[in-house]
Amino acid sequence: MDRNHQHRSQPIYYGAAYYDEYMPVSRVEDDMALMERAGMNVIRVAESTWSTWEPREGEFDFTRLYRVLDGARRHGISVIVGTPTYAIPPWLARKYPDILVETHTGPSRYGPRQNMDITHPGYRKNCEIIIRKLLEEVQPYENVIGFQLDNETKPYDTCGPRAQAMFLDWLKEKFGTVEAMNKAYGLAYWSNSLGCWEDMPDVRGTICGSLAAEFEAFQRHLVTEFLYWQRSIVDEYRRPDQFVTHNFDFDWKGCSYGIQPNVNHFDIMNGLTVAGCDIYHRSGGELTGMEASFCGDLIRSVNGGENFLVLETQAQGNTEWLPYPGQLRLQAFSLLASGAKQIEYWHWHSIHNGIENYWKGVLSHDFTPGVVYQEVCTIGQDLARLGEHLTGFRRKSRVAILVSNRSLTGIKHSATPSEATPQYNDCLWWLYDVLYRFNIACDILPDTVRDFSGYELVIVPCLYCAGEKLIGALRQYVEDGGHLLATFRSFFTDENLQIRHESQPYGMTDVFGVTYDNFTVPMDVPDVSGWMELLCPAENTEVLAVYNHPAYAGYAAATLHPFGQGSAAYLGTMLCRQKLEELLERLLPAFGIPLPTLRCPVIIKEGVNNLGRRMRYLLNYSDGPCAVPAPEDCVELLSGKTYSSGVEVPLEPWNAAILETADFQ
Repeated sequence: MDRNHQHRSQPIYYGAAYYDEYMPVSRVEDDMALMERAGMNVIRVAESTWSTWEPREGEFDFTRLYRVLDGARRHGISVIVGTPTYAIPPWLARKYPDILVETHTGPSRYGPRQNMDITHPGYRKNCEIIIRKLLEEVQPYENVIGFQLDNETKPYDTCGPRAQAMFLDWLKEKFGTVEAMNKAYGLAYWSNSLGCWEDMPDVRGTICGSLAAEFEAFQRHLVTEFLYWQRSIVDEYRRPDQFVTHNFDFDWKGCSYGIQPNVNHFDIMNGLTVAGCDIYHRSGGELTGMEASFCGDLIRSVNGGENFLVLETQAQGNTEWLPYPGQLRLQAFSLLASGAKQIEYWHWHSIHNGIENYWKGVLSHDFTPGVVYQEVCTIGQDLARLGEHLTGFRRKSRVAILVSNRSLTGIKHSATPSEATPQYNDCLWWLYDVLYRFNIACDILPDTVRDFSGYELVIVPCLYCAGEKLIGALRQYVEDGGHLLATFRSFFTDENLQIRHESQPYGMTDVFGVTYDNFTVPMDVPDVSGWMELLCPAENTEVLAVYNHPAYAGYAAATLHPFGQGSAAYLGTMLCRQKLEELLERLLPAFGIPLPTLRCPVIIKEGVNNLGRRMRYLLNYSDGPCAVPAPEDCVELLSGKTYSSGVEVPLEPWNAAILETADFQ
């Protein structure tokens, strides 16, 4: 079967996580009927309730699971089965008291989820037992379409004796000798040098940022290895048509935000067949679509540009997240416009007990199919009616943003003069926010990429840690005609977090045409915040911005410099949004990136569907109506109306339009 045909025959998956185990009453048949009426066609089950499936060691009871699987099958609903390993049962904690993870702040206690040491042999042994037993039970069900490994997995800051012994082996393999490590990490400082491997102290006490950052890289590796291990077990049971995914999450700042500090998404992707994610966003007057866009761009890029699964997003969610009418529908189309091929709410019903009992689902606590359910129904009807047009939506970006877990960790462990100093994700969000508002499409690349030739502009926010090969690749990219935009705190250290003793930005002074040796936190400097490098431009470097303060006269705040066939801009500070927008309005056209005429609150996502037709999602993130001129003759899919080029397409408040042209390929 050719790939396009396979995509065309596959619907957009739409559904919710479902927990019969949490219900105060049994209502599987009622719920499945409501889901079917809403146009839902998928649920996720099983990942949260190990103690239900195995209430006592070796005693298994899958009665509730059978009930859900059978009910879903009767109503034509597909099922994703999660491995139930992220919340251990009480008997397992009693059997292995040291299974509870020991962290930087001490040992964990039983009660919360994700409180175990994922390296513990007893944990792994019992994980394998429950995974195998669960997969045996679901094998007969043809409506099981895939498996989710664990749930938002992290290392949970494991740093007990076992993890530290494993870390020592990691260091031995990396460096070979203590002398090599001493030199790479600068351990002579404060007499931290090791005379032999046996001298290795508890890493929790280190004052060496290099060592602390390496331990976090090791912890991220533990997550990758753990999920690879689960995948190897699942592969023994799954059919060829069943996928394997994981619900990646992100950093958190009241909602999904930036890249995940404790996990390397790109590394883990090699152990999956399709990427999945959990995207949570602000609602009401604070809904901008930013979270759906950034997180979608990241996971689509992690998935090699292919469509991905949204395994969790909110229906009602936290108390302050109750959506205005229309916002749930708008957000669903925003996720599809970012490349999603599944939208799944967490969760179907609201929970009546526990810490998440006000994190509400599609149904409220009284199970009444209220206004949120009614809006869910309109989404399901649209997806069922338009599925063939919405599947396989692919986008091509001219701009890439390079992200780096090492730089995130490096900045975290660097000595900074103020708590106001922006962290890595703050800088990343600052830049992406303006591009999003400009309707500039982006891909997100890991710092392992060395070929940037497919992009006209590469942006590197706070690339604090950069090795020689990456620096060489970026230099070559600009020399060959590419355009580079870098920010403050870039090219400062090597991969081991050792600050270079050469001129900054290291290895790139001739590319950017700038150097600096002083930096500070701005005080009483208008239009900038967080961090300020006092840039000294070369003779042929164009100064784009200066610091409006008498003490810093003569220094540049932002510069542009030609290099080879391309150019490179450097931002030495975090400009306010208005100044950054003004700067990018000037730079983007010079970099060959056209500026769209429409901007936020109207967001445009453009691509091609599997029918070979150009698609444009028009998303109105405001409480006022507006109209957008049709860029060419098209059909608006939601209404079925046709529009000639230039005729205005109306957009109601918090609403969307989807334009499809004739065959494009």
